[in-house]
Amino acid sequence: MTSLPISFLLTLCLFVIPSLSSDSDPLQDFCVGDLKASPSINGFPCKSSVSASDFFFSFSSLNTSNRNGVAVSPANVLTFPGLNTLGLSMNNVEFAPGGVNPPHSHPRAAEAGVVIEGSVFVGFLTTNNTLFSKVIHAGEMFVVPRGLVHFQWNVGKGKARLITSFNSQLPGSAVLPSTLFGSTPEIPNAVLTKTFRTDDATVNNLKSKFAV
Repeated sequence: MTSLPISFLLTLCLFVIPSLSSDSDPLQDFCVGDLKASPSINGFPCKSSVSASDFFFSFSSLNTSNRNGVAVSPANVLTFPGLNTLGLSMNNVEFAPGGVNPPHSHPRAAEAGVVIEGSVFVGFLTTNNTLFSKVIHAGEMFVVPRGLVHFQWNVGKGKARLITSFNSQLPGSAVLPSTLFGSTPEIPNAVLTKTFRTDDATVNNLKSKFAV
């Protein structure tokens, strides 16, 4: 007599649990983020008053005169509050000749991008250390699965530009060199020397390059 209720409850759980594991459908047309408030699980509380300007955004001008020869202008919920709760964001990425966007990952999003100008070598690494890469040109796209380490390198003779998009309003970015050698507090040298099979002098030299 008890087998029917138990099987019913198990079936119910199979339907209910997946529905709790993703963002719920919005209950309103939009929710422009109030950045003065603290964020919750799925974004910021809604502003009480909005205007047309909340739904439009201009990428900032970029200066690629830096060691990596790359600059990024992000359009995420922190810079464009109209994206709040919508689960998407974009970046404008510009490269000087030879510029490199260092190996990094986005823990909360997959990435798709299109080359607007130039020729860019794009690559990502799987969890079994396989590199997938290709040189792509203006009008061509790429995709990077969520959380995987990837990079871009301008291999053309002039400058290059990408527009990238993410399925998160705040995808996050863990840039490997600065994460490993510029963290606060520092990762102990013993960990890094063992990991990279090197010595303290080399690790200290790398830390000096990425110290904040």
